[in-house]
Amino acid sequence: METAADRLDQEACYRAVLTRDARFDGRFFGCVKTTGIYCRPVCPARTPRRENMRFVVSAAAAEAAGFRACLRCRPETAPDLGAWRGTSNTVSRALSLIEAGALDDGDVDALAGRLGVGERQLRRLFRQHLGAAPVSVAQTRRVLLAKALIHETDLSMAQVALAAGFGSVRRFNETFQALYGRAPSALRRRAERPAGRGVRLTLSYRPPYDWPVMLAALAARGDRVEGRVWSRDLDRAGDGATGFVTATPGDAGRLSVCVEVDDLKALPGVLARVRRIFDLSADPEAIARDLSADPGLRPLVEARPGLRLPGHWVDAGEDAPSDRLDDEALVERAEHWRPWRAYGALYLEINGLLSAPEGCGEVSRRACAA
Repeated sequence: METAADRLDQEACYRAVLTRDARFDGRFFGCVKTTGIYCRPVCPARTPRRENMRFVVSAAAAEAAGFRACLRCRPETAPDLGAWRGTSNTVSRALSLIEAGALDDGDVDALAGRLGVGERQLRRLFRQHLGAAPVSVAQTRRVLLAKALIHETDLSMAQVALAAGFGSVRRFNETFQALYGRAPSALRRRAERPAGRGVRLTLSYRPPYDWPVMLAALAARGDRVEGRVWSRDLDRAGDGATGFVTATPGDAGRLSVCVEVDDLKALPGVLARVRRIFDLSADPEAIARDLSADPGLRPLVEARPGLRLPGHWVDAGEDAPSDRLDDEALVERAEHWRPWRAYGALYLEINGLLSAPEGCGEVSRRACAA
């Protein structure tokens, strides 16, 4: 069975590392055999010799192979993107559930049941697309979220363990000792933190991003948007905690998020939903490349790069938005847009070439013209 790792061109990956090509950030990770560390392609450290490197498609695959995350380039800050994007809706849905904490309290069999597949099939898909088992992906998710919290917040180590989904502080400490040979507190770098309440983190995405259209579409459907700040109140029944979350576009490739909750266990789920709302895992380069093959879409894509699809706060169990299409009249033409059919429809909507529900298209068109 061919895996995602088998499809990686190892020599091309090494050339990208040599030039620190930001276009490949998040698409693969380089594992250094001599140090036991894995890095992003943009790592500022001295590039190892070719024979000392191997490349994998996900951080989980690197950690499953026994490598630990680089403390300089911080893999937890890479754009959330992998070679599987757009190829497996089952994997996409599973990762969304894992990011929300599905394997913190449950097992792989229960996760597979929620997805409507068998446990063995789910494991096979993860090995094929990510090079790691679901439990390894969940473990990596916990570790990388914990590293982000250690670096970017002043939460205590006990609070970090709880917020990242570790079952206990002891398990948290043991995991970091095994991975990094030191206590998690040793990874904290003291720095100026922004004043204010709540847990403040930055979530990564791959530019370009058309923020005016996204914020206009969210406001049009009834989300709370003031200026460039999106916010939402949280409730215990739906979110596992009471509180609020805000999100504000920051520097290119970064979304600033503030979450205040009365139970830190809810943090992974809230962050996962923010990622879904803002479609942070989209690959604008791949979308533009594939949709531009349609002569009618090419000028629309070139004129407005970086469109994203507004997601829903509650996961309704649908297919990934990249291939979802509601307009039956477009079905035949849109077959050539796979796996980005929904993005193709969005380009038509904002240009007045396709009707959009609930007035979102008209608001988005006004944002485009602004």
